[in-house]
Amino acid sequence: MKITFLGTGTSQGIPVIGCGCGVCESLNSKDKRLRTSALIQVDDKNILIDIGPDFREQMLRSKVRHLDAILITHAHRDHVAGIDDIRPFNYYQRAPMDIYARDNAIDAIRRDYSYIFEKHIYPGLPEANLVEVSGKASFDVDNIHIMPIEVMHKDLPILGYRIGDLTYITDANYISDQELEKLKDSKVLVINALRIESHFSHFSLSEALQIVNRIKPERAYLTHMSHEMGFYNEVSRSLPQNVFLAYDGLEIEV
Repeated sequence: MKITFLGTGTSQGIPVIGCGCGVCESLNSKDKRLRTSALIQVDDKNILIDIGPDFREQMLRSKVRHLDAILITHAHRDHVAGIDDIRPFNYYQRAPMDIYARDNAIDAIRRDYSYIFEKHIYPGLPEANLVEVSGKASFDVDNIHIMPIEVMHKDLPILGYRIGDLTYITDANYISDQELEKLKDSKVLVINALRIESHFSHFSLSEALQIVNRIKPERAYLTHMSHEMGFYNEVSRSLPQNVFLAYDGLEIEV
């Protein structure tokens, strides 16, 4: 199994429009971050986690030729705004795209993309099968076993996902003890860390490191970072030996 970090930035990406801070003006490519998304490859299957507004650019940059399914963590725009661009995959694969999400995210997708789900479909529109999942029961995608993990994004319950030895969580600021049990024995943990300072709906760096210290994975990668996190090189030097800042394009074997 391999994970490719397609985007590791927060909702505004880095650089932020109109910002002249050092991080946004950095010449280091690892300080440039598209909106958060990841590609999981298991054998010949490609599973996408979140499909944000940079989806088209991410697919072209990573030369993704086929996509078997999409897992949605939640329906905020930086995680679902690319759904219209599934059309080329519909065309080449001659099939609707299976999109897995919990009930509140499915409701939001149906509302925001109502034109996709009209009774009389206009030719050329995106085609999607919405598959409802919950934080309570595991499910399979093409014989790949997936365990949802319910976490909180302030007051919004959203999903992380565990696939084999990989656990992927973004946008969380609270994980219950019961759900933390699902993370145990993960070899690779991906978890969000918005910035150094605390935030009302996302883990800060220190809070993310507390989760890492509790789970003790072999390796942990931080994602969904804002420009307020600081420079990639500087922050990397401050991290524990088994914790790394993810960056766009990073590929990890699990």
